[in-house]
Amino acid sequence: MRTRKLILATAFGLLVSGCSQTSTTTTAEVIPPEYPVEYFFRNSEVSSYQISPAGDYISMMKPWQDRKNVFVHPVGKADQVKRITSIADRDIAYYYWVGDDTIIYSRDTGGDENFYLVTVNVKTGEEKTITPTSGVVAYVIDTLESQPDDILITTNERNRQVFDVYRHNLKTGENTLVAQNPGNVRYWGTDHDGNIRVISTSDGVNTAVLYRDTVDEEFRPLKNLTFKEDFSPISFTPDNKNLYVASRITRDKSAIIEYDVKANKEVREIFSHPEVDVTNASYSNALNKLTTISYVTDKRQYHFLDKGYEETFERLQEKLPGVEISVNNTTRDERKMIVVTYSDTDRPNYYYYDRDSDQLEKLAANAPWHKPEDMAEMKPITYTARDGLTIHGYLTLPKGREAKDLPLLVLPHGGPWARDHWGFQPEVQLFANRGIAVLQMNFRGSTGYGREFWEKSFKQWGQSMQDDITDGVKWAIDQGYAQDGEVCIYGASYGGYATLAGVTFTPDLYKCGIDYVGVSNLFTFMDSIPPYWAPFLAMLHEQVGNPEDPEDAKMMKAYSPVFHVDQIKAPLLVLQGAKDPRVVKSESDQIVNALRDRGVEVEYIVKENEGHGFRSLENRLDGYQAMDRFLKTHLLEQTQ
Repeated sequence: MRTRKLILATAFGLLVSGCSQTSTTTTAEVIPPEYPVEYFFRNSEVSSYQISPAGDYISMMKPWQDRKNVFVHPVGKADQVKRITSIADRDIAYYYWVGDDTIIYSRDTGGDENFYLVTVNVKTGEEKTITPTSGVVAYVIDTLESQPDDILITTNERNRQVFDVYRHNLKTGENTLVAQNPGNVRYWGTDHDGNIRVISTSDGVNTAVLYRDTVDEEFRPLKNLTFKEDFSPISFTPDNKNLYVASRITRDKSAIIEYDVKANKEVREIFSHPEVDVTNASYSNALNKLTTISYVTDKRQYHFLDKGYEETFERLQEKLPGVEISVNNTTRDERKMIVVTYSDTDRPNYYYYDRDSDQLEKLAANAPWHKPEDMAEMKPITYTARDGLTIHGYLTLPKGREAKDLPLLVLPHGGPWARDHWGFQPEVQLFANRGIAVLQMNFRGSTGYGREFWEKSFKQWGQSMQDDITDGVKWAIDQGYAQDGEVCIYGASYGGYATLAGVTFTPDLYKCGIDYVGVSNLFTFMDSIPPYWAPFLAMLHEQVGNPEDPEDAKMMKAYSPVFHVDQIKAPLLVLQGAKDPRVVKSESDQIVNALRDRGVEVEYIVKENEGHGFRSLENRLDGYQAMDRFLKTHLLEQTQ
């Protein structure tokens, strides 16, 4: 299960210290120059560095005709780099190695999110499209490292609502059916030999985890759960008998445990944290053991289960002080690796590290033009919501300006069942560069803070979830960072909904709003979900609301901004992809038309070749240039 995809769609899927007082700038800190939008959003020069399993090649993505493509060169011979893909219409979504001389990449068409798979032989250049290119979604679930000619993929080609499993032969190009989905399997898990031995099924609300000892046996129930409980298999134990699991059973916060499948009970807790969920653990095929557990407080933290990996991490920290470090990927024997560093003010930098020789070589900077010294720091904060709940978040204050009475942009994240993270964010830095303070909060429902915190968001769109955002604004004003009446709100996806809800239900709080692919009508949103979300509609009804239930329908109408446009008075900028399969274009059309009928100022930007967000360079630049102009007009000109 080293490379696996959890086929589970949710909506849009979808130790922190507080700042207790206002700080001021030092006399030595100067205001950085105003950089153009292109500085923040132009294509990176390189990204996604990886090393091949045998350690012969280094690969990366670089722009070609303004689109991200894959390039490779032999290790130690960067001057022999060559391009192995030629995609000119849309960026490659992601790629990775599936053999010593083969990469696989994923792409969709015009943002429709029907991702298909293509393999490329780096020696011959031969390219094969291995799944349908229209109307079908496909993922790799296991790279089968012990079987170098094969990989396991899953696709909804037969039935758009469910995913079957195929064995794909990299040499012949043949796909052989391994498991046909009976209609309710949402996750396929393999053992260390590549055999499917654990699955999870769902009726949309209730989940069952099933297990079998061998592929010749029938699956038997292991756990019966509601969707609110978490029991997510990570890997089999080295002997292929027990499971390592991220479990929230009998806990509020998820922990990494070992589970005895025959006795059907938890054997031991391997690691947990009192404040946050722990769900990520890395299994080493070379060492045949769990090596590392990671979790997120205000930043990512690591707990090591292997002394060798811990010592490697410590050596890397000595060589690369003052930055966050992660390992992108390793060779099959895990002795050579691609290391990535980053911070809140710096973009990724890539390194090649040989553990045996302890030699570290810088490969490239993601953006060589970038000047971290001109960027603003992203500071973890906490505040208390009106009902006493602690909310964690981040505050970015513009560099070189006094941290007092600043124009404020509130930036609620998408999901909504996701969270904001510490690290470099181009859009946050763009706004800070303009002299705007940016407030991001992990409102109730944000993931990583336990079950109780998550469940507090159920059927609370526009209500207590929105109150958390409002309370964050009031906190920033009370702390002196911002001033009342000089606040705008901007968000994408669920953040777009929160933007519309903010200007609708607290119209005096915001002087402008930017809605990026956001929901405006909870009824039509439910009616237009992608087909592969259909099995989870009952779950969405519990989380958001059931339009067939009279009380829920009343609530959904009360908190759908499109039905309350008479309360909106702030000017809006709305951005939408015409091919968005999650938040369809009609969501934005509705709110724009209703507001224009009332004479409210709305700028509306639609990109015909985009989906849930603008990915193409030219569209990305158009979108953020429009945001820049909008905020300069409606926030900065009236504040300064």
